[in-house]
Amino acid sequence: MTEPLMNPITEDDIANYLAITPDFFSRHATLLATVQLSSGHGTRAVSLQERQAEMLRDKIKVMEHRTMDMIRHGNENMLISDKLHRWVLELLLRSEPGDLPDLIAREIKAEFVVSQVSIKVWDVASAYADRDFAKGVSDDAKALASSLTAPYCGINAGFEAVSWLGDPAAVSSLALIPLRAGTVHSTVPAFGMLVLASPDPLRFDAGMGTDFLDRIGELSSAALSRLR
Repeated sequence: MTEPLMNPITEDDIANYLAITPDFFSRHATLLATVQLSSGHGTRAVSLQERQAEMLRDKIKVMEHRTMDMIRHGNENMLISDKLHRWVLELLLRSEPGDLPDLIAREIKAEFVVSQVSIKVWDVASAYADRDFAKGVSDDAKALASSLTAPYCGINAGFEAVSWLGDPAAVSSLALIPLRAGTVHSTVPAFGMLVLASPDPLRFDAGMGTDFLDRIGELSSAALSRLR
């Protein structure tokens, strides 16, 4: 009677042996033709070579999809860059500082397809104190703007800033961007706030990235600093 092996060979043992013995299949070439594996595209059995070919084709498809995604994202980024470039040129070419708030709002709506945009700026020079963009802001709204160290994106939760828009009832999501000297993320008190609004509740989602909004806020802040 044959005694059972004390340490039976496991699948890992076989895998390790094949890994450290690369010439195994060279010595047993006929074995490759007899090995049958389940196909990754059904229940039929295929040869080892065919299974390897299927795996290679699948990898190539994944790489093709990733390449197409990279190209698509690159094209989208280029379009956004072009729009931002045109917008900044408009800001630089405007000689009258008092025209900047309306220009910024109008160009953001046109270039970036935002339904409603509004800007309020406070602590401006006396020459601009009677302009619409410098009036109608409560201390609470100013405090909110100064408390933001990043753009707020989310639902309309009854913010006063929504009343600055032409059609407050149509706002389902919005972005509140503080305007301040330096970066959006600093704790320097804000001297204004930029409001972007949409009827789409997902346009300005709480989980969205804000890098682009940061740039918009910082460029707007730099331009509007001429009003102070």
